[in-house]
Amino acid sequence: MKKRMMSCMLLLSMLIGTQAYAARLVVGGKNFTEQLILSSMTVQYLKAKGYQADLKNGLGSTLMRSAQESGQLDVVWEYTGTSLIVYNHVEEKLDAGAAYERVKELDEKINLIWLQPSALNNTYAFAMPQALADADNITTLEDLANKITQDQQQNPDKQHLLGLDYEFASRPDGLGPMQVLYGFQLSRSEVKQMDPGLVYTALRNEQLYAGLTYSSDGRIKGFNLKLLEDSKGYFAAYAATPVVRKSVLEQNPQLEEQLNQLSAAIDTEKMTEMNKRVDIDQESIDKVAAEFLQQQGLI
Repeated sequence: MKKRMMSCMLLLSMLIGTQAYAARLVVGGKNFTEQLILSSMTVQYLKAKGYQADLKNGLGSTLMRSAQESGQLDVVWEYTGTSLIVYNHVEEKLDAGAAYERVKELDEKINLIWLQPSALNNTYAFAMPQALADADNITTLEDLANKITQDQQQNPDKQHLLGLDYEFASRPDGLGPMQVLYGFQLSRSEVKQMDPGLVYTALRNEQLYAGLTYSSDGRIKGFNLKLLEDSKGYFAAYAATPVVRKSVLEQNPQLEEQLNQLSAAIDTEKMTEMNKRVDIDQESIDKVAAEFLQQQGLI
C-alpha cells in the first residue's frame, strides 16, 4: 500500500511538472529579416525545451509593443535604444550599460521584464565601400571626418557623397549633431537622401563615399562594405534582449535561465552572417535559425 501511494504521488508530481513545463507561449517579432530570424529561432528553441510555442511576427515596433503590453505576446526580442527612445521617450544620452538598466527599470513598472542582453548591437552605423576605405586608410568615423576636412582644405572642388535616409538627415539626433561631435561639415549637395535599401546598393556600386547603415545588416558583408567604428560613441546602443511578461516568468520558473542561455549565444558578427544568408544567399529563415541553434549546441 505504501509503495502504491508513493508511486501515485510520484506520477502526480510528474504530471503536474509536465503541465507547467509545457506552457503555451506566444513569441512576437518585427517585420525585418533580423527579427524574423530571432523570433523563428526562439520558437524552435522553446519547442525543443518542451514548451508549446506559437509565432506571431511581421509586426511593426509599436504594434509589437502594444501586443505585449496587452498580454497577446509573451516573449519578444527588443532593442534597448528602441525602448529607451521610442517607447519611454528618454532623451538623455546613455552608454550601453546605463541604457539597459534604465529600460529594465522603466519597463518593469508595466510588468515587462528585460532578461540578459545579447552581444548583438543593431545600431546606426556608417559604412564605406571596402576598396575606398582601404585606399584612404579609413576605419573609424573620426578618420572619415578628418579625411573630409583635409580634402576640403586641399581640394575644395572635391565632393564626398554621403547617403542617408530621409529621417536621419534632419532629426535632432541625426546628421547635424554628428557633424558637430566629429568636427566636419558637408555641403547640401554632398548629402544624398534616399530609401535606406538604396544606400546599400549605391555603396556596393561605389556611387557613394559613405552611407548610413545598420551595424548587423547582412548587406554589410554581402556587398563587401567596411563598417566604420563609432569612435566617439555618438550612436545609441541597440542591444537585442529577450523581454518577457512578468506573469509568464512566474508561471515558468526555468524560462528566464533558458532564454538567457539563448541570448548569450548571439552577437553582432553571428547575426550579420545569418542576415546575409537570408538576404543575400536567399536561404530560408527557419533553416538559418535552426542551424544556428544546432551549431551553438542549444538544440
